[in-house]
Amino acid sequence: MKLEALELRRIGIPLIAPFRTSFGTETARDVLLVRAVSPDSEGWGECVAMSEPLYSSEYVDMAQHVIVHHLAPRLLATGDLTAALVANVLAPVKGHPMAKAALETAVLDAELRATSTPLSAYLGAVRAEVDSGVSVGIMGSIPELLDAVTTYLDQGYMRIKLKIEPGWDVAPVRAVRERFGDELLLQVDANTAYTLADAPHLAKLDPFDLLLIEQPLPEDDVRGHAQLAKQITTPVCLDESIESARDAAAAIAIGACAVINIKPGRVGGYLEARRVHDVCTANGVPVWCGGMLETGIGRAANVALAALPGFVLPGDTSASDRYFEEDITEPFVLHDGRLRVPDGTGIGVTPIAEILKARTTWTETLT
Repeated sequence: MKLEALELRRIGIPLIAPFRTSFGTETARDVLLVRAVSPDSEGWGECVAMSEPLYSSEYVDMAQHVIVHHLAPRLLATGDLTAALVANVLAPVKGHPMAKAALETAVLDAELRATSTPLSAYLGAVRAEVDSGVSVGIMGSIPELLDAVTTYLDQGYMRIKLKIEPGWDVAPVRAVRERFGDELLLQVDANTAYTLADAPHLAKLDPFDLLLIEQPLPEDDVRGHAQLAKQITTPVCLDESIESARDAAAAIAIGACAVINIKPGRVGGYLEARRVHDVCTANGVPVWCGGMLETGIGRAANVALAALPGFVLPGDTSASDRYFEEDITEPFVLHDGRLRVPDGTGIGVTPIAEILKARTTWTETLT
């Protein structure tokens, strides 16, 4: 395809309720969207970088800057472009996987729409719907947490993930397990909040039969995760540490993880996410799809990815109303604990024009 233009758009969208993790509290999303325009089609991508560099070194202002000044010019100068070429074209610019992922997704969406191909079919999906889990932020009290979990279970979510940090870990997990029983699929996410010295404390989570503990140690301490895995029985899952299929292979080889959370923005796009999936599947390591408080644009692509065969655990592919009163696309709705995989061409959704216009805070078209 010939890429004629890239439209960048910032939107502001409030969250229904504050979402607190070990690295901060989100009350709204400042989202950078990318629209790729070709003579025959257009496609959308969402940059999942947050407003501040807390989850990763990337943040929205940085992503906007690097796309405008370094990434977009390279893509626009490429004559015959395909999504499979985007990573190589952008490779001279070091880092910035979330910005690169947004561009690659927009190009891929346009390419697939031009050939009337759904993203799910292109990636190799084997399911028409995916089991949905929900991520529960750090609360002000255990009664508040129990009320939140009750609400999500009543809505039909199949798995509960609790955000944890030092001082908010064993007690809330115990309370949830005691209230809802051993049948509840339950896991925890530390977002790098602990060190290897905390292993004896983290072992106190072992009796609660958790699906996994996600990213307990800093992202650069893969060896530490391997050591931790020998000291606890709860399966260790890596998130922030995995930025590529090569990272996944290395972590698996040293026993640093028994499960991997795949976030397409973190690994540079859906094509690399599929490669991570393939590495894990080849090594018998289950995967699941993480979330970054995406709008319907990012959620649609995540649901398509989560329908691949190796995604055997419920992901953070929650319904739109988990986070937003009003999404920028037709909302994703929970049906019997599952979300339907979009079957339209490309990612299968487009923004609703009037909502997009009302939420837009900045836009620029690059040619």
